[in-house]
Amino acid sequence: MNIEIKPLTPDLTPAYLDFFDNRAFSDCNPNGPCYCNAPIMDQTSLRQMESEFGDDCKGVLRRYAVKQLAEGKIHGYMAFDGDKPIGWCNADNIECYVKNDFNFIPVFARQNARGKTMAVVCFTVTPVYRGKGVALALLEHVLADARAKGYAFVEGYAKIQENDPLYDFTGPIHLYERAGFSEAARVGGTAVMRIAL
Repeated sequence: MNIEIKPLTPDLTPAYLDFFDNRAFSDCNPNGPCYCNAPIMDQTSLRQMESEFGDDCKGVLRRYAVKQLAEGKIHGYMAFDGDKPIGWCNADNIECYVKNDFNFIPVFARQNARGKTMAVVCFTVTPVYRGKGVALALLEHVLADARAKGYAFVEGYAKIQENDPLYDFTGPIHLYERAGFSEAARVGGTAVMRIAL
């Protein structure tokens, strides 16, 4: 397996959609369907989207994602094995993630930012590729890119109770530790993992 990490660009839209349409939740993970568009949506937009679900939740989520991708609002990194998309990491400037009911960014992190910070809010890896270093490769690419762009810190928000399928998208604490992060705080059930660049 040869993992290649690429920042999400408009030309990767078909791969992004293929990943979330067919691969990310092929094991019936309770986080699917998802197109990783909620972190950038304010509460009003989330309610509007949810009001449109009816009996086609996946279709509505996908339609919103297509629009957000076209507008350049979703940011992150895709992992590939050859031309096959196998993983995704949603990462961007902490200021780009708005406050909504999901609280992707803990209030503590917003109030205690110590410089230009890139936030990692989601990992998703195709089931057959889990446990093979894909998430770590994504996180290491985030770190390298953040350094190159002049960020002072990178943060992730791992749930303290690991192996909970509803929150496995945040990445486990040990993943961040393997990449050099340390725990900055525990807030509720979340460990704020931080690394200075």
